[in-house]
Amino acid sequence: MKNYVIKKLLLGVALIFCVSFLVFSMIYMMPGDPASIMAGQLSSRENLEAIRHQYGFDRPFLVQYFDWIRKIIFEQDFGISYKYRLPVWGLIKTRIPISLKLTVATLIIENLVAVPMGLICAYKKDSLIDRLAVSVSLVLTAVPSFWLAAILMLVFAVNLKLVPVAGFESWRNYILPIVTGVVSGLASTIRLTKSEAMDALREKYVITAYAKGLTKRGVLVKHVLRNSLIIIAVNLFLQLPWLISGYIIIENVFGIPGMGNLMVNSIVEQDFNVIQAIILIITTLTVVCNILSDIVLGILDPRIRIAVTGGDR
Repeated sequence: MKNYVIKKLLLGVALIFCVSFLVFSMIYMMPGDPASIMAGQLSSRENLEAIRHQYGFDRPFLVQYFDWIRKIIFEQDFGISYKYRLPVWGLIKTRIPISLKLTVATLIIENLVAVPMGLICAYKKDSLIDRLAVSVSLVLTAVPSFWLAAILMLVFAVNLKLVPVAGFESWRNYILPIVTGVVSGLASTIRLTKSEAMDALREKYVITAYAKGLTKRGVLVKHVLRNSLIIIAVNLFLQLPWLISGYIIIENVFGIPGMGNLMVNSIVEQDFNVIQAIILIITTLTVVCNILSDIVLGILDPRIRIAVTGGDR
């Protein structure tokens, strides 16, 4: 197990450094000049050169990259926002709890709904409940999240006035964004749970459990669900970064000042340092969640661990 964890950690660190290099290179690929954005369009050439020298834009590319990485690792310094003229980390750290509150709530509610639904669909395969649940969830998944958010806002906030239109002052402001996120991700979790449960229902230990006189509920909960939870638990880690990136649009629709809202505003304003920081944070979270899912899978299923490490237990 030790070798398995070390291998996954080393791969994850290497991947993060590769992605950080690509993210930093983005500043040279995007249109516009950071010095021109900071100084303004009517700034003199001398002022532009002074800003480039002050912020190190006149240094070699690799020197800038390694200095950027060093400051992030040892000083938690992502640079200065070109728009707000404030430290980037100061802008982001106040918005991370808001985005995490949305994503964690969405993740919990989605799995509380989707896992039992997938289990029922597997047990009652090809029944009306199975076909209806899968069809409706697939249709809702195909609907763009921004369109669904707009429809929910129009119906429940504007017409019925049951919830606020936008903002984040109270728990009622989070209802529509969370519903939008839950609906968008239901189908994949239902299909995954159904697939794993159907595989478990074909196993001999399920037939043995029925032969011993266990009730249908007991078999589904103690045997089918327990063995299906291996993949479902891994899927929880993989869903988190995707939910955060998915809320980039939803936060803007509902006016929630999370990382997604800051990301879109920074793209519009060409605030490169903020864009780099948010992309790097989401990428790092994705890599960390993938590593944790691999480790959890290796713990729960020794066959995976042995296949990767060649016999390490």
